[in-house]
Amino acid sequence: MRTFSKPFTQQEPISEEAIARAVKVMRTGRLTRYNTLEGEDSETALLEQEFAGYLGTPYCLACASGGYALHVALKAIQLEQGAGVLCNGFTLSPVPGAIDNAGGRPVLVEIDEDLKLDMGDLERKADTSGARVLMLSHMRGHICDMDRVMDVCEARGITVIEDCAHTMGARWKGRLSGTFGKVACFSTQTYKHMNSGEGGFITTADADVMARAVIHSGSYMLYDRHLAVPGPEAFADIRLETPNYSGRMDNLRAAILRVQLEHLDESCRRWNLLYGVLEQGLREISGIRVPKRAQHEEYVGSSIQFSLEAASPDAMRAFVGACGERGVEVKWFGADEPAGFTSRFDSWRYIEDMIELPNTRRILATLCDMRIPLTFDETDCRQICAVIGEAVETVMAGAD
Repeated sequence: MRTFSKPFTQQEPISEEAIARAVKVMRTGRLTRYNTLEGEDSETALLEQEFAGYLGTPYCLACASGGYALHVALKAIQLEQGAGVLCNGFTLSPVPGAIDNAGGRPVLVEIDEDLKLDMGDLERKADTSGARVLMLSHMRGHICDMDRVMDVCEARGITVIEDCAHTMGARWKGRLSGTFGKVACFSTQTYKHMNSGEGGFITTADADVMARAVIHSGSYMLYDRHLAVPGPEAFADIRLETPNYSGRMDNLRAAILRVQLEHLDESCRRWNLLYGVLEQGLREISGIRVPKRAQHEEYVGSSIQFSLEAASPDAMRAFVGACGERGVEVKWFGADEPAGFTSRFDSWRYIEDMIELPNTRRILATLCDMRIPLTFDETDCRQICAVIGEAVETVMAGAD
């Protein structure tokens, strides 16, 4: 029996350069972003300026988590209480959770065979639900046809918020993910493309949206200590009308992220190299389907998804178990009960008037997910494919 021994949750160590910068911050004792000396810019303010520069967008706010970013983005566009918000039927639970937290009502949209929004269902629900916001998850790094998404939404006056937790550094037709909608949200949680344990960004070109987000984040009246925000005129009324939700990023996390941002594109290149080896190997296994990538999609392959076609629920459980016994950690999004970070839309029972999504349910029924940490190399990826191939053979033989 083939086995694999490396852990799927082991990230690369924080670099010595980032550690040195973090130690420098700790030696000052000035960890909170607004504790600065005369004429000094905080690590957090510098990070925001640098990330805004990377995206080519004027405004950026660093915050406590990606989920917090999603919540505050909805509040910053002034989502009305009880308003519908369109979102992917296949996403992670913080997305509908953020909608609920902001007082909205998730309106789930079907996905297609390649794990992107079903554009026909998006149009139908945009026309019938009354929702005027789309929180678009580029789920597991799969980017929709953004030209079509924006055409559908702009024609109907729908505001787009991009959830870029899995697409930091990815592009559609050469344009960076996060630069299409009115607002974009990013995550720097441990398993994302930059690692600060927890953290996130909100980016926008809208001065009022950013001013609200900054006040929501807990700036008090210290917004002038930011470097990637609009001028004081944008805050004149907003500073008095906007509640404080205290979700700031601290200088310690910002310090290690600034170093990682310098190497982000190289990390993306390395992920895609590993993804390519896994994709090729999985496509060679009979009974496995890997989602197709669009011609104009420049993805970041920090995880890979595949389907065990025509497998029953029992066969799926047996396959995941067989992979686990061999040391390959495969997650299954179609299980009846949530497990770890995976959950199916019907487990979010707080959603009122839950919409059945038959196509999404069918697709998730055989959908597997696997992280690709940069601690792996190409040889590891080929070994993983061999283990998965053997697990498929074992399960199929048992089914016969």
